[in-house]
Amino acid sequence: MPLFAKIKGSIAFICYVINTVFWVIPILIFSIFKVLPINIIRKICSYILDNCASAWITVNGVIESILHPTKIRLTGDSQFSEKEWYMVIANHQSWVDILILQRVFNRKIPFLKFFLKQQLIYVPVLGLAWWALDFPFMRRYSTAQLKKNPKLKGKDIEITRKSCEKFKHKPVSVMNFVEGTRFHPGKHTKQASPYRHLLKPKAGGMAFALDAMGSQINKLVNVTIYYPDKIPSYWEYICNGLDEVHVDIQVTTIPDAMRGDYSKDREFKIEFQNQLNQLWLEKDNKISEMADKITRGI
Repeated sequence: MPLFAKIKGSIAFICYVINTVFWVIPILIFSIFKVLPINIIRKICSYILDNCASAWITVNGVIESILHPTKIRLTGDSQFSEKEWYMVIANHQSWVDILILQRVFNRKIPFLKFFLKQQLIYVPVLGLAWWALDFPFMRRYSTAQLKKNPKLKGKDIEITRKSCEKFKHKPVSVMNFVEGTRFHPGKHTKQASPYRHLLKPKAGGMAFALDAMGSQINKLVNVTIYYPDKIPSYWEYICNGLDEVHVDIQVTTIPDAMRGDYSKDREFKIEFQNQLNQLWLEKDNKISEMADKITRGI
């Protein structure tokens, strides 16, 4: 990587850190008032917090446009509302996916709330910001942990439901990378994934979120992200190592068939998995189609 690119990346990183600290301070201050048992204060604080977060993303976008501009080629649906509740799903290949999604949807839909692993709450500065912004943290228990302590069975489901309950009172976009982890050829092989470009989707988190939200959330935003050259790391991205990214967005109404008790209704569980697998097959074909068009220069 050229020295100039590394210098640009370093400057961009410093700018992102300064911007993050600048906005995290008011976010943490207002989060203190949000714990007061007065609904109107909680509601006002939630709106202020989301607006601070949107401003944070807006400034990040300015930094990107100046220091490492990336062209996003959008296809599919483009009509959204900040007054609607959305379930957003996407394939996951890099931490850059999150930055791309934030740029695409900022101030078009309610601020994205990502499902995060419980351990991420300990990330310096950002962990507290995610907690203050009501990001849903998910705790996964291994088979060994469940065998050692059977009382933990169902706890992860309970935590997911509690996290999503608070989203019923104001419009929100719940973001879920249903593959559960970033794509890697080694993981793809280990899973024996039936898809060419994707890992197997995990239906549980999405199903529990939809069940907890009920009919309040009725729009599914299905996002397909494709990097034509190679999947970039965060460092490559901020050093201007990404010329363009292709993003396809499909918005559909969530059918009643995708709402039910995933943990107790086996028939519903199988049907939900089948529907998600079908969405993933279509996404896999979409990525192949994107790649083919680029190869043919379309």
